[in-house]
Amino acid sequence: MLNNNYNPDVLSCIANLSSDEVFTPPELVNQMLDLLPQELFQDKSTTFLDPACKSGVFLREIAKRLDIGLENQIPNRQKRIDHIFTKQLFGLAITQLTSLLSRRSLYCSKHANGKYSVCSKFKNENGNIHYTRKKHTWQNGRCLFCGANEQGYERGDELESHAYSFIHTENPEDLFKMKFDVIIGNPPYQLSDGGDSNQGVRTRGGATPIYDLFVRQAKKLNPRYLVMIIPSRWFSGGRVLDSFRDEMINDDRIRNLVDFPVSSECFPGVEIKGGVCYFLWCRDEHGTCNVNTLFNGQISKLSRSLKEDGSDIFIRYNGAVSIYRKVLRDVESRFSSLVSTQRPFGFRTYHVGEKEYKNGAIVLYGNKSISYVQRSEVTQNANWVDCHKVLISMAYGAGESFPHQIINVPFYAEPNSCCTETYLVVGPFNSRSICNSVMSYMATKFFRFMVLLRKSTQHAAQGVYSFVPIQDFSEPWTDEKLYKKYDLNQEEIEFIESMIRPMELADA
Repeated sequence: MLNNNYNPDVLSCIANLSSDEVFTPPELVNQMLDLLPQELFQDKSTTFLDPACKSGVFLREIAKRLDIGLENQIPNRQKRIDHIFTKQLFGLAITQLTSLLSRRSLYCSKHANGKYSVCSKFKNENGNIHYTRKKHTWQNGRCLFCGANEQGYERGDELESHAYSFIHTENPEDLFKMKFDVIIGNPPYQLSDGGDSNQGVRTRGGATPIYDLFVRQAKKLNPRYLVMIIPSRWFSGGRVLDSFRDEMINDDRIRNLVDFPVSSECFPGVEIKGGVCYFLWCRDEHGTCNVNTLFNGQISKLSRSLKEDGSDIFIRYNGAVSIYRKVLRDVESRFSSLVSTQRPFGFRTYHVGEKEYKNGAIVLYGNKSISYVQRSEVTQNANWVDCHKVLISMAYGAGESFPHQIINVPFYAEPNSCCTETYLVVGPFNSRSICNSVMSYMATKFFRFMVLLRKSTQHAAQGVYSFVPIQDFSEPWTDEKLYKKYDLNQEEIEFIESMIRPMELADA
C-alpha cells in the first residue's frame, strides 16, 4: 500500500528525459551545491546564475538553502523570500517551455508576478528567469557562436532554434548587467548535426559539442565560483575539445572534480558515452584538485594535479596515476607508432569487393565480410599489402560495464591482403611469429589498461595507443611478465585486474 503522505518531487520524475539536454535530479544538484562554501548561503549579498535553466531545480535548491541561511538576518519569511528571489537568484532558460517550467519550480507560478507566485515584488511575468529567442549567426553554413549546421537549424519561429542566449553573444555581461558570485548549472551537451563531419571544425561523430562553450563563457563573467556538470569526454576525446581540455587540465583553480565513468550512476536511465563529471572552479584559489571517481558503487579519492608530466590528457582513474608514472617514466617508443591512421588502404567502411577470387586479386577485410579487390584499387600504403600485419577494429564498446574489454580481438592479416577503414593496421612486420607476439601483447590486461587511460568513447584511433610502450616482439608477452617488468605492486595489479576482463585470441 502506498503511503498516503508520499509527495514525490516532480523534478526527480523528469530527471532522465534526454541524453543531450539532461534534466538534473534534485539529489545531484545538492551534491554539487555541497562543494561550495556553505557560508555563501548565509550572505544576503551572494548572487547566483544558472545560465541553462531547464527545470529550475538549481535555483530552487539554492533558494531552500538561502531561506534557512538568512532566517536570522531577515526574520520575516515573506520579506526573506522576496529578497532572495529578486536580489540573489537569476537564470537563463534554454527554451520557452523550460522558462515556464523553471518559473513554476522556483516561484510556484509560471508567471513571476502571478496570483500564486510566492514572491510579491516582481512587476513582470518573467521575474529573474529570462528567455529570449535568439537566432544563429551563419557563416559558410555554420553558426559562428556554436558551430550549428545551418541546414538543420535554420528554422521558423514555430520551432526552437537552440541558439542558447548565454553562448550566442560576445558580451555575456550584458545579459543581466551585474556580477555573479556563483555560476552553476547543467548546460546542453551537444547539437545534432546532419552534415558531414568535415564541414565544421566543431563537429565530431554526427554531433557538435557545446558544453565547453558554456564553461568558457561562464569564466568570462569571472564569478567567484563556477560549478557545472558536463560530459567527461573532454578528459581525452575529440579534436574539437583539444584546446578546452588543455585549458582545463592546466587550470589549478579547479579544486574539486567528481567523475562518473558510468553515466547511469549519476543520471539514472541515461547513457552518455564516456561518462559525466562535475567540478568546482574557484577564482581566487590555486592548488591541487580533489578528484573523486565513483563507479560500480565504489569511491576513489585523491588530491592531485589534473595534468601529469608527459600527458596531454586527464588521467581519470586515481588508481592509474602511479601505474602511469612507472610505465612511462623512461619510455621513448610508443605503440601508437606501429598503428596506422584511419582508412589505411583508402577503402571506406562500406566498400565491398568481389565475392570470388580472380587472378591477381588480394583479400579485403571489411565490416563482417571478406572479399577480393585488385591491387590497383589500393590508394594508400600499397607497400603494406605484401607484408604480415595485425588488424584491430577502429571502434569498439564504450557503454559496457566494468570490467572492460577496451578493444576488439586483434587478428592476423596475411601477405596479399588489405582492409577497409573498419580496421586499423598494426605493423607491418617481417613474419607471422612477430605478429603473434604483438597480438599476445595486445591481449594482455596491461596493454588494454594503458589504452583505457586514453579511450573515453567507442572510437579507438591511433592516439589511444600512445600510452602503451613498445616491447621486444621476438617473444610473446603475458601480464605476469609485464607486471614484473614495470615493478607493479599488488595493489596496482589488482586495480588493473578489476578494470579489464580477459581476452581470448583466435587460433594463431
